[in-house]
Amino acid sequence: MAQLHYRHAAMNSGKSTMVLQYRHTYAACGRRGLLMTRLDRAGTGIVSSRIGLAADALEIGAATDLTELVLDRPAPRVDHVIVDEAQFLAPEQVDQLATLVDDHDIDVFAFGLLSDFRGLQFPGSARLVVLADIVEALQVYPMCWCGQPARMNARVVSGEMVRDGDTVVLGDTGADVGYVVLCRRHHRAGRPYAPQPDPTTCGGPDPQPAVDQGRDHHLAAVAS
Repeated sequence: MAQLHYRHAAMNSGKSTMVLQYRHTYAACGRRGLLMTRLDRAGTGIVSSRIGLAADALEIGAATDLTELVLDRPAPRVDHVIVDEAQFLAPEQVDQLATLVDDHDIDVFAFGLLSDFRGLQFPGSARLVVLADIVEALQVYPMCWCGQPARMNARVVSGEMVRDGDTVVLGDTGADVGYVVLCRRHHRAGRPYAPQPDPTTCGGPDPQPAVDQGRDHHLAAVAS
């Protein structure tokens, strides 16, 4: 029986790498599938990972009917669909994925972010959490600059963390907009980077606490 899977994680956790591994593994087993994506940062119609792997994919548009896209393909019939960047799907497109599973016995594996840079769920992710048969967090956790597991995505514009703006703004492409992953504490505090050391003290001796000389002299006199 086919199932709808949703696997989610923060950025830099290897989601797209896992997508490409799924594609390879299922193809090696002789299964026939479709690889899809929406708004990959590397361009249209491609799944790209930060470690340099990439593959061609069907680009999902804002108005694409995923049921029709899959069922109208020429023979042979596909038996599974893999979707990257699933957080960008519209809720009705997630329902269409469920239709492929329930009415046509086609497995669907969706991968994406759970929340946006504000810490709010994407509409597509929220719908996937409701409908998916299996919802799993990837077990590879990126790290915040403080060393704690990072589960929050933060948007940085010209070096400053921002909490306002359009939900979808692609970064990591050489523009002033970028993204970092943070632990909850530093996402709430708005601190996207580690504090820089004070150049006036860096490399010098640790400052000594102030000493109450009068008290020390009094203790010495009592001891004698």
